[in-house]
Amino acid sequence: MCPYRLVLEHVTSRWGVLVLIKLLDRPYRFNELRRAIGNVSEKMLSQTLQTLERDGVVHRDAKPVIPPRVDYSLTNLGREAAEQVRALALWTHQRMDEVQKARKEYDAAKGRLDEQN
Repeated sequence: MCPYRLVLEHVTSRWGVLVLIKLLDRPYRFNELRRAIGNVSEKMLSQTLQTLERDGVVHRDAKPVIPPRVDYSLTNLGREAAEQVRALALWTHQRMDEVQKARKEYDAAKGRLDEQN
């Protein structure tokens, strides 16, 4: 797979999108981010954060204190990507009525075609 396709897959994945949008607000600690996103397993969030860190869009700041404290934030590159992803998410939210109407029309037309066959 082409490298740019992999990055696109990472930032537009189910959890990648949610992580990027949340981190636009502010830095988060791991469990705090997990609660803010909701319904994501610890393993999946950890993998998503590691992948986005490797791609240079998320910064992991581990502070040498007891108990350990790790904060996640966006890099400049990550902020740029997150703004793009957020714009797509906002568009989706704003156009959901039109999407649902199109789906109903499609399903109705498909139902008629299936009945004719």
